[in-house]
Amino acid sequence: MKLLVLGGTHHVGRAVVESALRRGDEVTTLNRGVSRPPAPGVRALIADRTDPASVAGALGDGEWDAVLDTWYWAPRVVRDSARLLAGRARHYVYVSTRGVYSWPWSPGDDESAPLVEGDLASAESSDYAAAKRGGELAVLESFGERALLARAGMILGPYENVGRIPWWLRRLEKGGRVLAPGPADTPLQYVDVRDMADWLLRSAEHGLGGGFVVTGRPHAVTTREMLTTAMDVTGSTAELVWAPGDLLAREKLPLGQELSMYMPDGSPPAGMHDADTTAVFDAGLTVRPLRDTLADTWAWLQSEGDPPIHPAGTDPGTWADPAAEQRVLSQL
Repeated sequence: MKLLVLGGTHHVGRAVVESALRRGDEVTTLNRGVSRPPAPGVRALIADRTDPASVAGALGDGEWDAVLDTWYWAPRVVRDSARLLAGRARHYVYVSTRGVYSWPWSPGDDESAPLVEGDLASAESSDYAAAKRGGELAVLESFGERALLARAGMILGPYENVGRIPWWLRRLEKGGRVLAPGPADTPLQYVDVRDMADWLLRSAEHGLGGGFVVTGRPHAVTTREMLTTAMDVTGSTAELVWAPGDLLAREKLPLGQELSMYMPDGSPPAGMHDADTTAVFDAGLTVRPLRDTLADTWAWLQSEGDPPIHPAGTDPGTWADPAAEQRVLSQL
């Protein structure tokens, strides 16, 4: 398959490029060329996505079987790219988010849940959910049934740069008494970025269209399983000290919000980790064991070091204040 990846240097984009190369696909990337060098075997095009003329010039008269786009800023950028490629690509995959579903979510929500409003011509990116919905509408305008909208849940695994598991692995590596967001049996729903990448490519190859909630099965793992497995892969001797969400909220310590366990007031968000993922599994998604996800993330950190936090991610400095942690630990 001839694949064009708009981006391709971080997290989902990087995982897609690596998966496509393993499959033997012919991979072209288009990005600014400033984050990291292209993977060996990739045809790298340089352009600024916000400049339509730059994108058009870089793409030339190329044609592709599928396009994969992870853009999350102004929707009009997706609109311009989709319009440009409408007659030159068979399929368009847009990596969106569960955030396009209107809040509050309900337990067991699936693809039929109501959506937020979006504007495909918008130049705004301050509202992440609206921007992603606008991006979806932009792709649908040009590709219609030839568009796959992957509404991702919590994405973990190597190359994660949004302030979740890499921070936890590093914190557990240090050992000692480690504050953990309770209850320990809180279920977490996530997808390994590589499993998602494999599914996106298979789906594009087979022309799968429509919107899908793309995350793992509900109730597959708990917070305790997540953190104790992380301890195991790092060889940590830490002692997990579980704190309830209301105590963390009283101490203004938003630990656990990075895993979407709590709202700012410490209450658990309904529907966050129990989406109905029947459709995506029926469409061929497969998932690897939690240990593989965490061990491979740890190996990546050991090899490449800690990544800079993505602009859309969570800076651990805002939720892992050491002084606040000690205040909570002293109460437990």
